Amino acid sequence: MKKKSVGKGLMMIGSLRTAGVTTYLKQGKMITRSSNSNEKRSNTLAQFVQRQKMRHTIALWKMLRLNCEVTFTERQTAYLNFASLTNRLSAVYVPKHMRDASFLMPGIPVSDGTLPAIKQELGGVDGVPALITDLRAAEWLRNEKLLFYTAEQHIEHNMPRTRFSMREVSRLDMTVVDGHLALVNEEFADEMKGWALVLVIGERCSPQTIVTRCTLYQQYMTDEALQTAAKSYGGLT
Repeated sequence: MKKKSVGKGLMMIGSLRTAGVTTYLKQGKMITRSSNSNEKRSNTLAQFVQRQKMRHTIALWKMLRLNCEVTFTERQTAYLNFASLTNRLSAVYVPKHMRDASFLMPGIPVSDGTLPAIKQELGGVDGVPALITDLRAAEWLRNEKLLFYTAEQHIEHNMPRTRFSMREVSRLDMTVVDGHLALVNEEFADEMKGWALVLVIGERCSPQTIVTRCTLYQQYMTDEALQTAAKSYGGLT
């Protein structure tokens, strides 16, 4: 609050809020009103979209940290790092009773760090589904570790949930394809799973996101899904 002397009195710039009462100057008159408001919480389209993104971020984070080593090193905390990256994903809309739902979709971050990202894509090797990377077979970095993340879409009590698991793999577990490494397995045809391979050397890691064939999330991105979800929260304002 800023005050200055004017003649014999005081002029208040801004407002003073105390003991549940707000006092402010308007058109030369001192106005006093209650600070407590019963007005409906604002829920514009932009606000609702952002709230749905944050809801999904929290749901994904809870599932990721449950069974996986957390490798986010580029922010003050791992969660803030994860949240800043996940906010770039498209919004998925669910009604209030499904607020804990989480969806498997391309681009879910599983790590962030200063090592070069590993390029990865789903494809095939000799007719067998594979996760193909740009890791060169001839380059074996000292003290390297490869963490293999698997994400799987589940429907639990009519609630979509993405569960994560992680294990360490060796270059010896991989197949050489045109000088590059690939993980080859029928598993990579599963349309309810997604994967990411993270390179870790000491305290550093590569920034990686999930690749997947899953499309379940798309039905929760429509205008109809948005309107249904918004209605459960009292509608848009």
